[in-house]
Amino acid sequence: MTRTQKQADRTEESPEKQGRGAGSAVQSVDRAVSVLEILARLGEAGVTEIADELEVHKSTAFRLLGVLENRGLVAQAKDRGKYFLGAGVLRLAGAAVVRLDISQEGVLVCRELADELGETVNIAVLDDTAAVNIMQARGAASVTAQNWLGRRTPLHATSSGKVLLAHLPPTLREGLLARTLPRFTERTITGPAALRAELESVVEQGYAFALEELELGLAATASPVRAHDGKVIGAISVSGPVYRLDSDRLPECAKRTAAAAADLSRRMGYGF
Repeated sequence: MTRTQKQADRTEESPEKQGRGAGSAVQSVDRAVSVLEILARLGEAGVTEIADELEVHKSTAFRLLGVLENRGLVAQAKDRGKYFLGAGVLRLAGAAVVRLDISQEGVLVCRELADELGETVNIAVLDDTAAVNIMQARGAASVTAQNWLGRRTPLHATSSGKVLLAHLPPTLREGLLARTLPRFTERTITGPAALRAELESVVEQGYAFALEELELGLAATASPVRAHDGKVIGAISVSGPVYRLDSDRLPECAKRTAAAAADLSRRMGYGF
């Protein structure tokens, strides 16, 4: 068989092989999740017990446990050889709980603020290198406003993003500032020095502004939401067109947004 023929054979077989590979990967993920569910139900279990539950060979169960252990999702009691859920599960669960809690507690706060100001109110949380909106309420004046719910928005060009960025640990914040920051409008702050100064003002004032920095015609203000330990876990923002949120009205909206954020922070246990 010639080299060309061999390459043709591999090309013809690749979709089938890819299908088998994808199926195997999905099966492995399913089994890994099953391991976590087994440990959640039993508290702890050995390799043989897990293999029996999964109906797989012990070597397969051992490999799955090894991967999960490397990611901190399971841990092993060395004296008994038993496995149990690791701290990584708590980290993931904690992130989910924070989002769930801030969404549930923020419903009334957002609704009242939207009714009072007549504008769109959002709650955003940090999602890797972006802010994602997890709660939205619309006031009477914003009935035709766009839907921000679920959208990932850049940290440096939005009011919520600036709040979240300003309260990151210094090392993480500086790492993000060192990246090339995209420009969305002529008003977008992309220089590290200028943005650093802006973030210092956000911390001092307790709120952030974004004036046509993400989209022309859009203005917004945001304030931080804190957990019981004082850590900033989200931001409440009010946004609307610049002809309504002008230089006269925006500062007052910032004060009301800061008050709403403080209210939600208290609901999250901050200050007790």
